[in-house]
Parts: sequence; structure tokens; C-alpha cells
Amino acid sequence: MTIGFVLANPPGYSETFLVNKIRGLQENGYSVALFVDKPSPAFKLCAQYAAPGVPASGWLRLLKVGFYTVYFRLFYATIYHQFIKAEQAAGRSTTEGFKNLYRSMHLLKTRQLDWVHFGFATMAVGRENVAAVLGARMAVSFRGYDISIYPVKHPGCYNLLWQKVNKVHTISNDLLEIAYKLGLSHQTPVCKITPAIDINYFFTNTVKSTFHHPVQILTVARLHWKKGLEYTLQALSMLKQQDVQFRYTIIGEGEEYERLAFAAYQMGVKDWVTFAGKVPHEQVKTYYEQSDIYIQYSIQEGFCNAVLEAQAVGLLCVVSDAEGLSENVLHEETGWVVPKRNSAFLMQQLLKIIYLPNEKRQETSQRAMRRVKTEFSLTRQQQAFSAFYQESEF
Repeated sequence: MTIGFVLANPPGYSETFLVNKIRGLQENGYSVALFVDKPSPAFKLCAQYAAPGVPASGWLRLLKVGFYTVYFRLFYATIYHQFIKAEQAAGRSTTEGFKNLYRSMHLLKTRQLDWVHFGFATMAVGRENVAAVLGARMAVSFRGYDISIYPVKHPGCYNLLWQKVNKVHTISNDLLEIAYKLGLSHQTPVCKITPAIDINYFFTNTVKSTFHHPVQILTVARLHWKKGLEYTLQALSMLKQQDVQFRYTIIGEGEEYERLAFAAYQMGVKDWVTFAGKVPHEQVKTYYEQSDIYIQYSIQEGFCNAVLEAQAVGLLCVVSDAEGLSENVLHEETGWVVPKRNSAFLMQQLLKIIYLPNEKRQETSQRAMRRVKTEFSLTRQQQAFSAFYQESEF
């Protein structure tokens, strides 16, 4: 069985869930191909097929699009006509149809796919007819941004997708509920497969008995507005006013660095906060091991692998109630879930954890470690994805 994954780019620095998924399928005998807008020579896990691309220059764009379209019509006439007909049947204009044809040529030239799996729902927009034209089944994965944020800016963007998709993969129940509200039929087959981690690499048998002094606090996240980092800084500013000694490290890079660094300065915690930037994934474990508390106070979050990793090495985790985080951490059982956008509440929860008896800290940490080891292993995830594509699932 051959599966074609459609992504904007090959899996990058923080997208370990996609790498694990591809590797697991290959180990279970599936053939996997990657269809991307921008290929990467550094990605060697499977074959890549790149979209034609659109030149910035108007004349070059016109020439390239025209040439590719004529070429495709001559050498892939049957597929060409089937796709254009499907676009017309969907009520799209001639211009939209040709635009979608051009964006999908790298897929449409591949005639031996059993599944076309869009790694994010946004990647399926304009390509909803590809799988049917190829005689393949269509799957789509729900993450965070594509279900929670993109439809707010583009109402009705998934209407055609809901009609065409054969099976849905969601990483959390909350994201699935949002999709139902957006129009996904309850009759569409759905499989929840959460992210997973290498428990052998991150797992430890050592549970910290005491906190460092000062308390070491960590977040691993892109410097993006949806990660709620400014609310976290505000909570830590309040914590400082309680005479609590701490050091806060943020691992990650992004467009919000300047704003967040200035916020830390204005809030009086500049010298208490370290922006570590991009850190190789194999070195992140060391940061976990040297920390006491992990915070993921996101405004929107699909699930978050970093929270699983933090729990696996015994960190006490505080997360927001954004989408999948409340499924990742069980409140007052394996960690704490705090209402988002409420820095004062977050500060109070941090204060409670810092003054929690050592015995209670250890119990929470051990429960989290056991749950991650039992429910979020790569082996379990890979088995679930292998079963996802079987006909018996329908």
C-alpha cells in the first residue's frame, strides 16, 4: 500500500510527530511518499515530490504556469480533464480550477497512490478533488492552527473537504468537536491518535525529591503569539513580587522574540529569563533534567509533544486549558490545568506547586511518568497509524 503525505515542507525541527509517523509506517511495510511545496535536500526519510512553484515575476509566472498547464494537458490528458470537470462540478470558476490544477500537478502525476493524506486540513484547501481523480482515498489530520484559527479567518473554507474526505485523524477530542461545529459530518470515520514520544530516550526512573534554588522553570515553544508566553512572563513577574527565587528558560525561536524580550524587560524579569533560542532536539533532554517545573500556557494548542517529554522525565507540568492540553495533562492527577489568559491564576498555581510538600510533588510526578510510558509510546502510535489505513476500519 502506498501513502502520499501532503505537506507544505518536509518535517522540520519541531515536527517529530511526522517523522515518527513516516518511519513507523515504513517499518510496517507501507510505501510512503512526501508531496511538498518546498522540498529539503536534508530530508532523506522518503521520496519527495515538489510542486511547480510560482515565480515572483509576473512574466515568468505567466510563462511557467502556461507551459506547465499545456504540458500537463498534452501528457496527462485524462487526469487533466477529470480534475477540471471535478472543479467545475464543485462550483469553482475556470481561473480557480486552473490554479488548483497547477498547485496539484505533483500529486496528479502520481497514479499509484492508495491514500492521499493531508498532514494539515489547510493543505487540502483547493486540492479536495485530487484523491478522487486518482482513484485513491483521502485522509486529513487535524492539528491546532488549521482547525482552531484558520477557519476563523476563512469561514466555510472546509465545506468541500467535509464532503470529500474518507477518514479523519485527530490528535485530541477538543479539535474534533471544533471540526463538528465547522460542519464535519458525524458519519465520517474518525480515529484519535495522539502524538507520542520515544519513552526509552526521555523516560527516567529518578524522581526529584526537592526543587533547585532558585526554582528552575522551563518552556519549549516557538516564539509565537498562540503560545501565550507574554501571559507566562506576566505571571512570573507576579511570582517575583512574592519573593520567590526562580530562573525561567524558553527554548525556541520565532518572530515574537523582540516583543517578548522587551516584555520581560518592562515586567522586571529580564535578568530572571533566558531566551535559549533553537536547541538541537537531543540536547533538550538536558534542559528537562535540570528543571523543576514545566509551563505550557498556550492560548491555542493541539496537544504538544514537549509536555509529554517534560512529564516523562519527571517535571511537574502546568498547562493551559487550550484544546488538547487538558487531555495531555490530567488536572491534579498528572499535573495542573489552568484557565488560559489568566496570569494571576497561573501565578497562584505556581506558588502552590513551589510550596507543595515533597511527597505530593513526587506522587504527581510518578503518575505522570507512568501515564506517558503507558499511553504515549511511539510503538503504540505507530501501531495505530498502521491500522488507520486498513479497509476493515470502514
